[in-house]
Amino acid sequence: MWQSAENCIQKTVDEIISDIRNIVPGRLLVAFSGGEDSSLVAFLAKQALGKDRVVLVTVDWGPFTYSAAREGVVSAAKSLDLDLILVSGQQRQFDIWRHGPSCNMCTRFAKLQSVLDLDEKAYVATGSNLSDSWGQNGVKINGRLYSPLIALDKKTIRSLLSYLGIRPVKIGESSQREGCKLKHLLKMMTNPNYHGQAVNLSNEILLSFLSEINHASILANVKIIGPLSRNIALVNVLPHLNERESSEIVRRLSTVSAIDEVYVLRDPVVLRILANPGLFNNPTATLRTFQGFIQRDFAVPVTAQWHESTNSRLRTFQVAGFEYENR
Repeated sequence: MWQSAENCIQKTVDEIISDIRNIVPGRLLVAFSGGEDSSLVAFLAKQALGKDRVVLVTVDWGPFTYSAAREGVVSAAKSLDLDLILVSGQQRQFDIWRHGPSCNMCTRFAKLQSVLDLDEKAYVATGSNLSDSWGQNGVKINGRLYSPLIALDKKTIRSLLSYLGIRPVKIGESSQREGCKLKHLLKMMTNPNYHGQAVNLSNEILLSFLSEINHASILANVKIIGPLSRNIALVNVLPHLNERESSEIVRRLSTVSAIDEVYVLRDPVVLRILANPGLFNNPTATLRTFQGFIQRDFAVPVTAQWHESTNSRLRTFQVAGFEYENR
């Protein structure tokens, strides 16, 4: 039985390696975060093309890149024995987030475009798969963008990683999904020194605290919500912190001048969400936004109250406030 499963995994590896060889004519740039998906792509690309034709490219988000992730990417590149290039995506990211949260726009126009701009002839490999929106709705090849894992689900990807002995970067934010800190700013970043500072420092402080108390979390983040004039920090940790630990993280986060209120979530909440008219009037879009971007990173059950925004600068949504469901 085990031999059969092993043969199946090896067959998948061989098929992807063959696919990469057939599709990529020259140099391949791998959009590399050090996480599960991009690490697998990088390893298989090296097997297919050799190390001289594969370059890892990491887009650095400045203050919104976790310090542990930045260190981990360099270490991961060394373990893969592949060259690594760092490029800045900070300005492009700000240009997007000043009009409201949009991870899809960030991925396509801040991250991937920054990699594409490095070489106008090279293909760029992404880790897109069935666990993300591009893997579900996109195509394997789109211009010079190439997604060799597009037909795989997370379970298969993790089986391949285990089989090949690859250890991706782990930053402690989530056992499922990691990335930049800015995705936890659930409103417009019109003032990076206020809105950006709040989400940057709060998430670093939380991960440092959890490491200090040896809390083995499967999810840990600080969401920044509220009107533009007020930053409200919602702390999400699973398993939940006890009362003493909760009080301590509230104390530490309250020392950040850019944070006005702090709450450690343990009970269900209702979020008051302002939406651009185009999003507000499209029930399918609001549902996908809520389930795919907002709901999944909370440590408690959440529901939404949607309201149409009158702010013409808001292109997506803003979580303007919250209340506990049963209080």
